[in-house]
Order: sequence, then structure tokens, then C-alpha cells
Amino acid sequence: MGKIILTGDRPTGRLHVGHYAGSLKRRVELQNSGQYDKVYIMIADAQALTDNAEQPEKVRQNIVEVALDYMSCGLDPEKSVMFIQSMIPELTELSFYYMNLVTVSRLQRNPTVKSEIKMRNFESSIPVGFFTYPISQAADITAFKATTVPVGEDQEPMIEQTREIVRKFNAVYGEVLVEPEILLPDNKACLRLPGIDGKAKMSKSLGNCIYLSDTEEEVRKKVMSMYTDPNHLKVEDPGQIEGNTVFTYLDAFSSDDHFKEYLPDYNNLEELKAHYKRGGLGDVKVKKFLNNVMQEVLSPIRAKRKELERNIPYIYEVLKKGSEEAREAAASTLNEVRKAMKINYFDDKALITEQIEKYR
Repeated sequence: MGKIILTGDRPTGRLHVGHYAGSLKRRVELQNSGQYDKVYIMIADAQALTDNAEQPEKVRQNIVEVALDYMSCGLDPEKSVMFIQSMIPELTELSFYYMNLVTVSRLQRNPTVKSEIKMRNFESSIPVGFFTYPISQAADITAFKATTVPVGEDQEPMIEQTREIVRKFNAVYGEVLVEPEILLPDNKACLRLPGIDGKAKMSKSLGNCIYLSDTEEEVRKKVMSMYTDPNHLKVEDPGQIEGNTVFTYLDAFSSDDHFKEYLPDYNNLEELKAHYKRGGLGDVKVKKFLNNVMQEVLSPIRAKRKELERNIPYIYEVLKKGSEEAREAAASTLNEVRKAMKINYFDDKALITEQIEKYR
């Protein structure tokens, strides 16, 4: 069996630099590495509807936005299969079967589900679809027999739940499903990029994002408004690096070459940090440097997006073709699942023959 990647995003808005640092950049590298037989990239619209059921137009409009962001970052339809989740009904059937393998208490213990419920203030009014989305995610991953799932660390409990479902299914019905491995970002600063306001998570719903499609001026304004060290009131004051959003972003995006280009007074980020910590370095200077770094990172993405925006029918054709290919793969896995569960009645010739003999 080959090496297969499955990953994706919910189309609830444009993608931001947290997505890029956490997984998108790595996806492009993996796609181009030649180490994987298949790369499936899913736009998870069905999952997005679990907490946006009354806003279908929001999800509908963002399908193309996410696809544009994907391709702007370098995901290539010639190398990756990009598809829309709801176009693969086999995923729903797999989810239904997997529900019998997971208890309510196990779902309640899932840290990702707990934090998402808290963030959305669902409390006791949790939509069932949202509550069970770890099961749906397991269906997404196993339908394509994914061996590798590149995600941020907040998704680690989700992948572990998928692995549990795979083990339970294979123990009961036989070795059919593949147990996936998680692939985390290799840069620790990219594991979970904070919002520009310093909050733990960059989130579209919190309005603290830098979007991949933001204009040059929008990026500049957001960088210059970033949360730093609240006690660093004067330039001469010693500053704190920990919890300082500007330095977290520099950890994630800057390189020594950026210093040569935009801030030659320092050889690298460690020298900049040391100066900030001992005092004598103002926040504005550091933010201006970060702005230059972010503009260099985002400029080619913006340019590619402008080009793609001129041919929206092509984007839909890519998604249609990808969805057809993805459905074929998912249908093959579902057939194996149905056979293992002994619910492939009309395809089981031995069963039919047995019944004929029984009542002869």
C-alpha cells in the first residue's frame, strides 16, 4: 500500500497565515516531495455546516475562496486531488457505521471538541452533527486510506480518535482500515500561531487574523497593531519575548536572509531578541521588520490569487474533477467496509447460494 495524505479545511471564510504556517506551507512541500502516491485536499463544507446550518450561503460562498487560497499557495491540481466533502456521500455512510464504535462519553472527553464547544458557547445546546464531527473526520481520513494527516497540534486528539476507531473496526470486522499518522509542523512556532491580539488562537470568528488575501496595506495595519509586551512602555525598557505576538510571528516566518535584506544591524533573530530583552529596542522597529517579512511571504500568494480570480470556471472544474476522483476512491473503501460488516447482501453470491440451499 502506498503513502497517502488527507487533509483539509472548513470553508467558513478565507484562509489566514495561521493556516499557512500550521499546515498549508507544509502541504505544498509534501505535495512536491514525490514521497506520496496520493494527496487528497478536502474542502470540508459538510463539517462546516455542523455549526453553520442556518448560514448555508456563508459556506457556499467560501468554497471558492478556500480553493483560491489553496492554489495561490502552490497546491497543484495536477499533483493533488482537491475535492468538496459533501460531493462524496460515501463519507456520510461510513460515519453512520463508525458511530456504533464510539461512546458518548468518549466524544465528551475529546479535548478538541471540548475547547471548540466552549469557544462557540454551545453549552448544552450542542448540535449533534458538531458533537460527532470526530467520527465524521475519521470517515474522511479512512475513506481514502490516508497514512498521513498533516495538521496543527490542536487536531492531535482528533487523529487519536480516528486511530481508536480504526483499531476497533479492524478488531471486530477484520483488517480493512488504515491507521493514520499525524504530521505536525516542524517549526514549533507554527504549531499554533496566536491571533494579532495575543489570544491563543488565530480565528476567523474572533476577527484576529491576517488573511492570505489581505492587501499590502491591510497586512501593514494589522502588523502595526499587534500585541507585544504591555510592560514595554519605553524604548529603553527591557522587553519580554514570551507571549509577545510579534516575536512569535518572527519565529514562524523570518529567516537570516530577511535580516540581511531588511534589518542588517542584526545577523539573526536571536540577536534581535537579545537586544529587545536587555532594552533599547522599540516595538515599532520590530513591527516594521515583521511587516517587511510578512509582505515578502504574502506577495507571491496575492499575485497568484489575482491571476486565478480571473478564471473562476477553471476553479469549479478543478473541484468537480477532484470530487469525481475522490468519490471513486471512497466508494472502493466503502465496498470493502460493507463486505467486512456482512451487509453487502446483493454482492454476496455465497450468501444467496446458501439461502437457496437452506430453503430447497
